[in-house]
Amino acid sequence: MARGKSKPKLNLTQKIIADHLIEGEMRAGEAITLHIDQTMTQDSNGTLTYQQLEALGIEHVMTQTSVSYVDHNLLQISYESADDHLYLQTIAARLGVHFSRPGNGICHKVHLERFAAPGKTLLGTDSHCTTAGALGMLAIGAGALDVALVMAGKPFRMEMPEVIKVILKGKPGPWIGAKDIALELLRLLTVRGGAGKSLEYAGDGLKHIAVSERGIIANMVAETGATASIFPSDTMTRSYLKRQRRTAEYLALAADKDAEYDGEMEIDLSDIKPLVALPPSPDNVTEVAEVAGTPISQVCIGGSTNSTYRNLMAVAQVLKGKVVHPNVSLVIIPGSRQVMLNLSQNGALHDMMKAGARILEPGYGPSAGIGQAAPTGGVSLRTFNRNYPGSSGNRESEVYLCGPATAVFSALEGKIVCPLSTGKRPPNVTIPSQFEVDESQIIPPPEKPSRVEIHRGPNIKSVPLKDSLPQDLSGVALIRLGDNVTTEDILPTSPAAMALRSNVPRLSEFIFRYLDPTFVRRAKSAGGGFIIAGENYGQGSAREHAALCPMYLGVRAVFAKSFARIHRQNLINCGILPLVLKDSKSYEDIQLADEIEIPFARIFLSDGKPMVVKNKRSHKNYNVEHNLSPHQIEIILAGGLLNLTRSAMGLETPNSKSKGRRNK
Repeated sequence: MARGKSKPKLNLTQKIIADHLIEGEMRAGEAITLHIDQTMTQDSNGTLTYQQLEALGIEHVMTQTSVSYVDHNLLQISYESADDHLYLQTIAARLGVHFSRPGNGICHKVHLERFAAPGKTLLGTDSHCTTAGALGMLAIGAGALDVALVMAGKPFRMEMPEVIKVILKGKPGPWIGAKDIALELLRLLTVRGGAGKSLEYAGDGLKHIAVSERGIIANMVAETGATASIFPSDTMTRSYLKRQRRTAEYLALAADKDAEYDGEMEIDLSDIKPLVALPPSPDNVTEVAEVAGTPISQVCIGGSTNSTYRNLMAVAQVLKGKVVHPNVSLVIIPGSRQVMLNLSQNGALHDMMKAGARILEPGYGPSAGIGQAAPTGGVSLRTFNRNYPGSSGNRESEVYLCGPATAVFSALEGKIVCPLSTGKRPPNVTIPSQFEVDESQIIPPPEKPSRVEIHRGPNIKSVPLKDSLPQDLSGVALIRLGDNVTTEDILPTSPAAMALRSNVPRLSEFIFRYLDPTFVRRAKSAGGGFIIAGENYGQGSAREHAALCPMYLGVRAVFAKSFARIHRQNLINCGILPLVLKDSKSYEDIQLADEIEIPFARIFLSDGKPMVVKNKRSHKNYNVEHNLSPHQIEIILAGGLLNLTRSAMGLETPNSKSKGRRNK
């Protein structure tokens, strides 16, 4: 549905898409292309974005605003990370990109504070860039190459999402915050229920949810697999922008009255109790009261979610005059330098430190598995957005997700405590009429970017390219996986791995390290092959390396029952076929090391014919679907999106005679 003479009633998602639509029709599932106003990258995959821009010969970005953030690997345990940061700073200056320095804060938190604006579009290499939806912005996570192409002036291709109206009614009870609302959404939708959807919020409950809290909900909805999560731009939005000294960017924006939606759900905020997500998934949600009394050894507050001024002020007031339980390590991570400056200014930082809290610099830190690993056999209570196995840096620990109220009371008691059981009233947090704003750590592009010399450390290697798709595909089943495999499972996060994001050959050694330590050796020995998986393969982080490294190791296709949106596109962009197994019998039949053949793969794909998949051991054929759009088929045939784009620009690409494992 597009704007026309009849002036159809549009929901908010449709309004923003209509204003940015280049091609396609706004019907759920239809292919569309959009103009993107802003982009964000961060250091865990930002080097890849800029290496791809260099591979395309781009001299200056074409977006209204692009920002490069360093917020993940702040430890700089070796020269590789320090070199990456210098590369990111100098390449940003050369290409006309703003650069947020290490310690300035988490990308989606700082972007909400300083750059996000109602009615605009944002594409980010961080899956939680959906946070900007709190300001009435259409914010979508994507792979590094998709973002690079947008920065190069290309439109963004996607499927029109179903728009689901989420009616929030009533008023939250005492101690109920945005994290509890987000966990309730996860409980209702699960980690797969948001796939192909944009969640759009309405209802009288919105007047009780400030923009900083809306950001937490919009952030966490990424865990459902949703494409976007968007709030109307209203008086709350105006108030937030005023506090950020950006009132001029305010724009009232809401769905038309009687706008149509593809679905609807309702949540009564007054019914929500303090919630907690138990291991091993953020949708394994129950009431805190059900697990009260569970001993804990670590509490982490802040980081990727619940690191706002409002949240941490409430935590400081609960901690004031008290001391953290001796069996608990309490870590607090402000989401941005702005938050930390304001907490320092009013004495709240002093109160937290006096209580025994350890204060980390603003950044992802432990919420990305970087530092503060949980102890073996211990329970870590965290206000983060993910609790997949290994997300704490230790697969032999358990991570529970909760809101800051539950976290801080539990830190004082040494066990999980439901805030409602304390008999205490929530603190009254006063928000400044204007925050202290300091943009000194955001470096704008220079006036003469051509004079900037790009720093390249020895760890920075060129992006590997894949040959075009051969006529036949063959190989062995390298690994068999179950449902809900995350990108963390595919490429585990650690300081050592994070330091190698610019070096795909070395980073590839980490693929499936914990699920199957023999995978890399066997993939190299076999010269590549296939991955077999269950439902929702590739959920979680948007990390493109989880597709790029398997491509480098020779993975030709992934057979799965279903795929997570971003990872599926990343596989396509890397020239790896995402093939859907249409029945469970096929999944069960394929065994480890089976020889698989897809004869005439290139011809059948080019002609739009069903592909034939043969198992040489069982002599069975499998019914598979690729569900690729014509453009995605072009990408696969070319051996990846970088190849296709370089070819269109008249640049050199690999050919079928190229040698080396990555090109097989």
